[in-house]
Parts: sequence; structure tokens; C-alpha cells
Amino acid sequence: MTTFQADPKAPPAKLSDVPSPEGRFGAFGGQYVPETLMAALAQLEQVYESVRQDRDFWDELRGLFATLVGRPTPLYKASRLTAHSAELSRKSGNNGQAATIWLKREDLAHTGAHKINNTLGQALLARRMGKKRIIAETGAGQHGVASATAAAHLGLQCDVYMGSEDVRRQKLNVIRMRMLGARVIEVESGSRTLKDATNEAMRDWMGSVEGTHYIIGSVVGPHPFPMIVRDFQSIIGTEAKAQCLRYMGRLPDSIVACVGGGSNAAGIFYPFVDDSKVQLIGVEAGGRSRSPGQHAATLSMGTPGVLHGTLSYVLQDQNGQTADVHSCSAGLDYPGVGPEHSFWKDSGRVTYTAASDEQALEAFTLLAQTEGIIPALETSHAISEAVRLASTMKADQHVLVCCSGRGDKDVEEASRLIALRNERT
Repeated sequence: MTTFQADPKAPPAKLSDVPSPEGRFGAFGGQYVPETLMAALAQLEQVYESVRQDRDFWDELRGLFATLVGRPTPLYKASRLTAHSAELSRKSGNNGQAATIWLKREDLAHTGAHKINNTLGQALLARRMGKKRIIAETGAGQHGVASATAAAHLGLQCDVYMGSEDVRRQKLNVIRMRMLGARVIEVESGSRTLKDATNEAMRDWMGSVEGTHYIIGSVVGPHPFPMIVRDFQSIIGTEAKAQCLRYMGRLPDSIVACVGGGSNAAGIFYPFVDDSKVQLIGVEAGGRSRSPGQHAATLSMGTPGVLHGTLSYVLQDQNGQTADVHSCSAGLDYPGVGPEHSFWKDSGRVTYTAASDEQALEAFTLLAQTEGIIPALETSHAISEAVRLASTMKADQHVLVCCSGRGDKDVEEASRLIALRNERT
């Protein structure tokens, strides 16, 4: 297995002061791509740097957030879910108290998830670069739908790569993408899931880079993608911070978010990373077990390596070959993770844990039946950990959960899995 040494340079003064000019998040990040893509990455970095201080760009994006996406998304007090946590506390022999659970409702954003925050921003960048075609990869389909939506709004051609197993699991989103005018390209190689869709999208981009922009859907890939996606998604945490101060009177004690590639978690964590008293918890896909190929818990079980153009934690075998992964959630079914999450893990700033398929399915039903909110299976992993965590805390404390997406896309697959579980028991 290839081993990678830590970057000898001094760590940043603040955790938010990343990436470095070289695209490094501590030891992680960088650009590990063929020479054919270096010019496109340089162009993207140059254009993004030019718009960071461009009021017209951000005014247009904020306008789209307000009128198309429906931002700001609400902060929701989950009182009955909190009561369930208090009951868990009582049953475990504690005092029957629990922290109040709040949901940052990204599921109420247009298209049903946080993904639209990033795709609109990157589609505007594509237009700045004069590129009329965008491509995307998708697992759960939410990034594909969001990319197709952005393309339709701005008059761009859109092709979306999606593994055929995910096409089966996420039929509703496939229909939505096609209705929005996108071409969905099914990928039959490998495990036929997100990793393989990303591989094919990268190959497409290498052959079409002059007229095509690749809208990477998470905080992964070569620099500057992890920074760009994080910045566009940080509207989640920026809004949440102001809302917490308004409704709680202070910052939350803990923030919980699911982590696949890690964009929703990066979006809500980043505005809080320098607030050391706020605990940050990322929840990965624990799958069926801790055995290789039965989970997608990259930060919990992986080692540093290169995947899809960046140095980060990766699930890999002893020869450095990317491992098979599994999750009931198509959006978490990925063997890598964003380099900034790897940086946060090694710095100790964020704690990463995992929820199993079984725990996620239980949380899926629990939130639906206590609050009338059907969450995405991705979000269900975070809900599971938040309920457990709240039951160990005091009644005057607060847990904030990023409700990253709605569960319409998952009801058929979740119903199938729940039925199989009931048959076994």
C-alpha cells in the first residue's frame, strides 16, 4: 500500500484558513490528475478567484437562492423527536432528560436537498467560462436533479452519469432528470454505483474539457473543487448560525451531519470550525458490518490514498486498490471523502462515527412518525446519531442536525428493505 507523509508545513492559525494556495488541507487535497485536465483546473481556479470579490456574481447567486431555491431554509424544533430521546434516556437509567433537537431543513430547498446550492454556483461559473455543456455524477440522484435544474435555468446542455444499480434504487430522480432535459448515462462497470459514475464522468471531462464543465457534486476531487463546493454549501452553516443565535440565544452544543463525500457536512460545519465549544460530529455509512465491502465508513476505517484526483482517506485494500463499499443509502455509497474532512479528522476538530443500515432505517421511520418529516436515507444516518447523542445530554443543551434531503426518492427502497428485515424477524 502506498503511504503518504504529513505535510511538513505549519498548520494554519485557524482551521478555516484552508486550503493553502497549493490546494492543501494540511496533508490532504492537491491535484492528482492527468496533464490534460491541468489547464481546465487552472482556468476554474482563476475564474473562481475572480468572482470571490465580484458583487454582481454573488448578488445573482443570492437572488437565485431566494427566488428559485427558497432560501433561507427553516430551522425546525423537533419536539417529539426530542421527547423520544428523553424516553431513551429514562430507559437507559439516566435522568430522563435530553437535549433539544433542531433540524436545518435543507430538505425544503428546491429539488429536495442541499445539492442545489452548489450546482447553481458552479453553473454560473461555467457560464463565466463560456462553457455551454455541464456534466455531473450522481448516486442518490439529488445532485443529478440539481445539476439538471441549474442547466435548465441557465440554458446549458446537461449529461449525468449514474451507476445502473443507483438507477434502479432511485427511479424517481432518474425520471426527474430526464423531465428537466438532462441525458442520464447509465454506468455498468464495477459496482455500478457512485464511484463508477464518477470514473466515467472524469473520462468524459478529459475528452471534452474545452467546452464542458464538470460540476463535481461533493467536496471531493482535485483542487479547487473541494474549496468551491464547500464555499457554495457554507450558506447552510451561515444561515444556521444566525438562526441559532435568534432561536436558542446562543450557538448549539453539537452539530450532526451525514458524511459520504461530505458536502452537506462541510457546508454546515465550516462556519463553525473556529467555534471550539461547538462539537461537530460526522456520521458515515456503517452498512451491514465492519467487514471490508460491507460499509462505506471511509474516515472510520480507511487510510490515506488518492481517489478521483485528491489525497484523502480512502477505503482500499493492502495493494492500494479501491475497495468495494455498501450502504442502503446511494448517496453515502462512496469509498472516499473530501480532503477537508480528512484534515478535520486528523486535527481532532470533528468526530466521525458510523450508523448501520439498520439504524438508518429505524431513524427513517422514527422521524416520519414523530415529526411528519420523511428524511432521505442519507439524512437518516445523522438522525440516528443525533437521537442517541441527545439522550446523553442535559435538557438545556441543543443538538443541530443537517436535514440534508427529503426522502421521496427513498420510500420505495426503504419499504423494500424494511419488508426484508421484517421477514427475517
